[in-house]
Amino acid sequence: MPERTSVGFGPPDASPPGLGSVTGSAASVTTQLDDEIASSLLPARPERGHKGIFGKLLVVAGSIDYAGAALLVCRAGGRAGAGLVTLAVPESLQPLFAAKVVEATTMALPEDDVEEVDPEAALGRILDHDHDAIVIGPGLRPGLATTELISALLAAPEEPTPAPAVVDAEALRSLASLDTWWESVTRRIVLTPHVGEFRRLRVGSGVDPDADGDLVDDDGARATAAAAAARQWRQVVVLKGARTVIADPGGEIAVAPFENPALASGGTGDILAGAVGALLAQGLEPFSAARLGVYLHGLAGEAVRGRIGDAGLLASDLPDELAFARKRLAARRGAGRRLGFGARETAPDA
Repeated sequence: MPERTSVGFGPPDASPPGLGSVTGSAASVTTQLDDEIASSLLPARPERGHKGIFGKLLVVAGSIDYAGAALLVCRAGGRAGAGLVTLAVPESLQPLFAAKVVEATTMALPEDDVEEVDPEAALGRILDHDHDAIVIGPGLRPGLATTELISALLAAPEEPTPAPAVVDAEALRSLASLDTWWESVTRRIVLTPHVGEFRRLRVGSGVDPDADGDLVDDDGARATAAAAAARQWRQVVVLKGARTVIADPGGEIAVAPFENPALASGGTGDILAGAVGALLAQGLEPFSAARLGVYLHGLAGEAVRGRIGDAGLLASDLPDELAFARKRLAARRGAGRRLGFGARETAPDA
């Protein structure tokens, strides 16, 4: 078996075959992410900061069958630097989740029926909550009520500016069932589909599923399709997979260098959603939060792979590695003290 090329903390690999500038209705510029780019995106961590200034993340996720998804998002959000994380779940499930989360708080969403939210009342509860960013979708119960809540939440007016959101999993599947859903979205959002979810969204947007080509192995096709989707939906799109593509609606594309089969296990996407959500809550713009979140997630996966190999990685292995990856990037940036990762200076003599 050929030796695996190390990723990160060194010169980036050459762009893969077929990956280059993307053309279409607007010219696109493609960049491969590396340590230097990622470290430049790190949000500041003032020495005198407190949890209130490091971002309040609201997670709308989880159901009785997918409790783990919500818990993974919350833990990843904390490890990626969010100061406060709140998990919003149907009120009948709140006792279950409150017993499982440690650092996060919980919020009960009103229900129409057991485990089924009342969309209008739940929306009001969410909008009344103080938060800087939202993650919505992982592990939500499929159904009309969920679709109504997601649609209303993404279109809801807020003053002065709607909080940005990460849209993942069941929220993506709900959007795929709605015609021209992007026309009513008022928030800046980051969509994080895997290939199957991306294809459903594209079909729901009127695109022939065969027109995008091979979205698993063809890096050029992946970049082209993600760029086209970002332009059409007017939002940041993260097309997950080997060499994850991050596309901005303005035409900029970033590609992660990671190809890691160890990450092909349930729940790793929930970790990514939590990481990107935490970075949004810390004030990064969607494209920056998506790029840094993808890169931290990739570094975390590489660290676990280095210990256990190409199989056996669990999503719960990743959150702690997010924090270590961020620390290493901060050290590379050479601003450890300003970012809060270095040793504090000794106080001068009185």
